Order: sequence, then structure tokens, then C-alpha cells
Amino acid sequence: MMQQQNEESLELVRAAALRGVHQAQVLYGQMLLDGKLIERNPAAALHWFERAAQGGNLMAVNMVGRCFDQGWGVARSSYMAEQWFRKAAERGLDWGMYNLATLLTLGEDGIREDKLAALYWFRKAADLGHAKSMNILGGFYEDGWVVHRDRAIARDHYRRAAIGGDFRGQFNYARFLLQEGDLLGALHWLRQIPGTATPAFMAKMKAFLATFSHGEIKDFALSLSESQQS
Repeated sequence: MMQQQNEESLELVRAAALRGVHQAQVLYGQMLLDGKLIERNPAAALHWFERAAQGGNLMAVNMVGRCFDQGWGVARSSYMAEQWFRKAAERGLDWGMYNLATLLTLGEDGIREDKLAALYWFRKAADLGHAKSMNILGGFYEDGWVVHRDRAIARDHYRRAAIGGDFRGQFNYARFLLQEGDLLGALHWLRQIPGTATPAFMAKMKAFLATFSHGEIKDFALSLSESQQS
């Protein structure tokens, strides 16, 4: 029964995409990219993202940029990725702003590093409620990148990112709370992280927690290791 429902859902999305429904084209492209309900095919995914982008769908514009950025179905090109991210950003898409700002922050593969411009785009995305951008802004203020170092502002950005559901923001806010001696507050946010964090990030978090001798922190770190083994 479940397989039949999945096949029907896939066919509905595909049919809508073929009819020119841009949101369906983006969804179908994402399914092809993820290999969800269908064999993974990044080149076909890019095709559908491009069709939706031609129709003005901003998330599709951003996803074409992601394909160039990651080399999904096309030769990797940071230059082309920047062009697509900038289109999405300038038209008001928070994810386009975030991805463009990330490229400008790193300044790799022929893209000129421009942290001041990156800060501008991260701020615009954060103003739209983009939690990952809030977390990055926290890093700018904690480390003093093109702004005066200010832990209070960094803390507030991390707090907002944590509330917004970004696992890196949750970790950074918990880190600040630990430094302030708020163990219960830190544990609250640390417990949110496993639900969305990547395996690589979880490994880094466990290594960080291993440096603490407090019983509750050690117990939490141990529970993470046990859940990974089970």
C-alpha cells in the first residue's frame, strides 16, 4: 500500500511538472537530486530546476546555483554559482542571500573574498528570519570579522538562530550558556541538536563535550555515543 501511494505521489508531482507548474518542477528536481522515490539523477534534477528558474521561481534559481556550487549534474563552477545565487538574492530570496554570502566569505575558486559584502547579505537574510544566517552573523561578531568584536551581539544572534532551529546556532548558544554557568539552559539546547545535525557535526560536538568534567554533560555525551551505536 505504501509503495503504491509513493508511486502515485511521484506521478502526481511529475505530471504537474510536465504541465509547467514551477513549484512541482522544483519538487521533482529535488526528488531526482535526493533519489527520493526515484533513482537519483542530478543531471535531470538540474534540468527541472532550470525550467522552473526560467519561469521565475526563485528557489529554482537558487537550486541551479547549488548545482553549480556542488557539481551536481554539471561541472562545478563557483563563478556560475555566484551568478545564480546573486539573481536569487537580489530578487529577495533568503537562501540565495545566504549562499551568495557564504561564497563571498570563503572567497574560493576564483571568487574574490569580500566579507563586508557577505555581512550585508547575511544581515538581509537574517532580517527575513533565516536562522543559518543569524548563526553566521554571530560568528562575525564573536571573531571580529569586519566588525568590532562584541560577544553580547554574537550571543543574541546565536540565541535567535537557536530559536529558529539551526543546529549550529543551538550549539553556539549552548556554548555561550556553558561559559556563563547556565548548565540547564545549555543542556536544553544541546538536546535539540541531534534531531537535525549532520553526522560530522555530531562527531565534533561529542569531541567538544568530552572536554567537560561536569556529570550531566558527561552523561549527555555518553547518551549520544550509545544512541549512535544502537
